[in-house]
Amino acid sequence: MIPTEHNDPVNASILAISEDKIEGFHEDPFAIVAERSGQSLEMVLHRIRAMLEAGTIRRVRQTLITNNLAEGGLVAWRVPEEKLEAAFDFLFKEDPFSGHVVVRSTDARIQGGAFRLWTTLKVPAGFSLTDHCELLARRIGADSYRMMQAKGIFTLGVGHVRRKSSQPGERSEAPATMMTPAVVHLSNLEWRVLLELKREFAPDEITSFPWLRRAEAAGVSPDEFYSVARSFLERKLLGRFSTFLEHVKPSSTGVRVTRFNALFHWAVPAGREAEAGAEIGRHDIMTHCYWREGGPEFNNVNIMGVAHGTDKERVLEHKAAMDSHLQEAGIPLLYTNVFWGGRSEIKPSEISPVIYRQWLKTMNPE
Repeated sequence: MIPTEHNDPVNASILAISEDKIEGFHEDPFAIVAERSGQSLEMVLHRIRAMLEAGTIRRVRQTLITNNLAEGGLVAWRVPEEKLEAAFDFLFKEDPFSGHVVVRSTDARIQGGAFRLWTTLKVPAGFSLTDHCELLARRIGADSYRMMQAKGIFTLGVGHVRRKSSQPGERSEAPATMMTPAVVHLSNLEWRVLLELKREFAPDEITSFPWLRRAEAAGVSPDEFYSVARSFLERKLLGRFSTFLEHVKPSSTGVRVTRFNALFHWAVPAGREAEAGAEIGRHDIMTHCYWREGGPEFNNVNIMGVAHGTDKERVLEHKAAMDSHLQEAGIPLLYTNVFWGGRSEIKPSEISPVIYRQWLKTMNPE
């Protein structure tokens, strides 16, 4: 039997690299994982393929900085409780442009607690986020929604295995750098390459130089494929080559990567958002950190971030360390809260204009 749990020592050494340490584009990404993990290439291919087939790894793909390819935002939906499960199913199964779909709750009694359903959303350039949300609101029976676009991005990654050993307060030496989304337009050829770049790898594609087959599928030579991919990197459209763990659900043997998914909210004075996000985003435990405006529904929070853990109190210790760090940095904390994740499904948001037009026709067949 091939070990397929994330906590097997060999698998853990591979995942510590393959989750979020392979930045940019590489012609032979699995060879880079092997080199940095200290495992042989044959072992890396063997184990990643086995973990993918077992469901320990839910997907292997080149990540994109989709904020620069499509308009996007975090959407909080206020849906009547009796419609919540059906709304969740629709957004997960029927809307390819909604990515993370999470039912959340908060221990605090606040107005925003009525917004139980949270999703990420991407709409290809040239189409309207508001129109899309209005269409979805009608379909799922939402009473209202709050759409929060990112004004700044400080942290965007995974690395659950690596973060298991993070201690409260551990952070990088320098503040996080803020990235500002700016949509880039692509040619038809570039779209063909991009769609092959972002497509998930099947187990039989976990091989050396995996892009050779993708170049053929895109109808270009390998050199042309590599050239276009590198141009994407220069234009800040590519993130990492990554193996994504199934971190929400237990494995077939009951092993969990994480148990608690926490969405942290902070409100800091206007004008201090970039500074606060840079300080919070440098904390190692954070997988995501954004400048988003929550509005009056969420007590005007403007910094949001996500952290995961297997112990709720430990997650709260991490947050307390970040709260203290903000105070030490001289940044007033006007309000803070935690929304805990419950039912959750994750899929990459589709960003193709062609697929979007096709989807609209299915939603409006007349």
